Amino acid sequence: EVQLVESGGGSVQAGGSLRLSCSASEYSDTSACMGWFRQAPGKEREAVAVIYTRAGRTWYADFVKGRFTISQDNAKNTVYLLLNSLSPEDTAMYYCAADSSLAAWEHKDLSPTYWGQGTQVTVSS
Repeated sequence: EVQLVESGGGSVQAGGSLRLSCSASEYSDTSACMGWFRQAPGKEREAVAVIYTRAGRTWYADFVKGRFTISQDNAKNTVYLLLNSLSPEDTAMYYCAADSSLAAWEHKDLSPTYWGQGTQVTVSS
């Protein structure tokens, strides 16, 4: 089974930046799509961004509005999420996830197969 390990969360002031990392234990077709979800206290989980690591195709949630960038390093089985222009509304637990299909991010009724343990992002005003 693919294991995902996240790092890079923390606390930052509004307007600041953070970079999250997610490393996969193996290179597998079942985890070819790697990306992020987030969940704030009292709110539903929401998809943030995903990249199809075989071709570099990306998908972003509308609320990202060009502030976040997802990238990959295939040699390290790692994807990164650069969070810029952070606001308090971005405060949440960010979870790395992986699946064979981008649909797991694009459709709310679907869910990725593999999940990381989560990393906290806290943005203060």
